[in-house]
Amino acid sequence: MSDSNSSTAKSYLDSAIAQGQSALGSLTGSTGDKTEAAARKDQATSEKEASHTLGKAGPLNFSPSGGVSTDDPNRSEGSWNQTLGSAKESLGGLLGSEAMKKEGERQNAEGKGQEAQGQLSDFGSGVQDRVKGAAGGMVAGITGDREKEEEMRRVHDDAKTKQRSAEADIRKQAEA
Repeated sequence: MSDSNSSTAKSYLDSAIAQGQSALGSLTGSTGDKTEAAARKDQATSEKEASHTLGKAGPLNFSPSGGVSTDDPNRSEGSWNQTLGSAKESLGGLLGSEAMKKEGERQNAEGKGQEAQGQLSDFGSGVQDRVKGAAGGMVAGITGDREKEEEMRRVHDDAKTKQRSAEADIRKQAEA
């Protein structure tokens, strides 16, 4: 959808073309085809990585395509509740206060749920808005409405940024 070269779909297409070129090079013995296939495969890998790259500053997310999104407030509030809960757990353990320790555990668990709710909200709205942007952009392209097409590209790119940000946080937590 975007004019940038950081499209996941484009990376898959380039990777498939590279595999075909490599097979052709192997059949014909052409080192030129093999070299070109290797270069295209490297390009496809770079495109895929770039399509998933995000910059993050607080609740703001930025993508290479120019997409910008803001995290659902539940994500940062949940993270904050986890931090406070962990601090209460530690302090309760240090002071020997079982009540404070239990309160911290409860707040930490509540924060994890709140953050997960925000992540799922961002993921879902990101997917929904990407579809809306892609479909709207196609319609605008067919009708020749370049202004609307550009608007829908921005909707798509911003939504992709929101979705990728949620995916990155979910993946990071799963690996922890």
